[in-house]
Amino acid sequence: MTFIANVINKTPHYVESTVARIKSTARYQQLMEMSPLKRWSIVAGLFLLSQAVVFGGLYLMFGKIVVIGFFASILAGLATGVGALPALFFKNISTNLFNSLLGAAAGVMLAATAFSLLVPGIEFGNAIWPAKGIYVVSLGMLVGAAFLHYADKQLPHVHFDSISDTQLNSLKKVWLFIIAITIHNFPEGMSVGVSFGSGEMKNGVVLSIAIALQNIPEGLAVALPLVGLGYNKWRAVGIATLTGLVEPVGGLLGITMVTAFQSILPIAMGFAAGAMLFVISEEIIPETHSNGRSRYATFALMVGFIIMMVLDNMLG
Repeated sequence: MTFIANVINKTPHYVESTVARIKSTARYQQLMEMSPLKRWSIVAGLFLLSQAVVFGGLYLMFGKIVVIGFFASILAGLATGVGALPALFFKNISTNLFNSLLGAAAGVMLAATAFSLLVPGIEFGNAIWPAKGIYVVSLGMLVGAAFLHYADKQLPHVHFDSISDTQLNSLKKVWLFIIAITIHNFPEGMSVGVSFGSGEMKNGVVLSIAIALQNIPEGLAVALPLVGLGYNKWRAVGIATLTGLVEPVGGLLGITMVTAFQSILPIAMGFAAGAMLFVISEEIIPETHSNGRSRYATFALMVGFIIMMVLDNMLG
């Protein structure tokens, strides 16, 4: 716990010092002396080259489905940055609006967990172990929930209500929240990868859309307090985006794991479902009810659930 506390204390200072070191390098100075068009062309070219290497390597080693799943997990993670964009224009939003966004996110995740993870997970489990799929998936769910419970115990958690308080002025508390959000994004990305790894493209698409929609209010919850603490608005959006980019790591792990070892697919789908249900029950729904005005969030949850249920049916 002492180690974790030291990491939390040092993280904001480490980020600032790293940025300062990068800006002091000769390469950075040369880049800044170029015209904006040339500078961004070089950055874009290097980014595209790196992505070509990554995706090309994945395609050669694992095939098309892994590439598609990894790309979908990247897009889902980038939705965190999309959600953070309002921080460029506002320092806070109304409680009802924020709770409604969180409620809709909870409904979307509940539907995606049920229809894109649990139901197909049980079917795959029955195909491997006849009549035992439900028990295998249930075991995976408990392991997934236990994993996040252990992660929360090792990394003390700050809830949405603490971070969105307009009186909040603790940089340490903000970064504690950011690290916790990042930890929770890992199993979400893994769920996308596991779903694509099952070979059912429809389930993977539905789940990646659900995770992307759920990431939007999370991105806003990360960026707004950073802006309130005096961070540059674009830097706050960038940090929020980075919290979502842990999802491709989880997505790549999930999809390659179940592609290589098909027998663990039902357990992996149960694990991802249990982790997502833990986040919904532990974090999102309690926050929407924390200040006594939950009716907006309740209806938003139902709307989110219905939207994902209809989408799943349309793609099915």
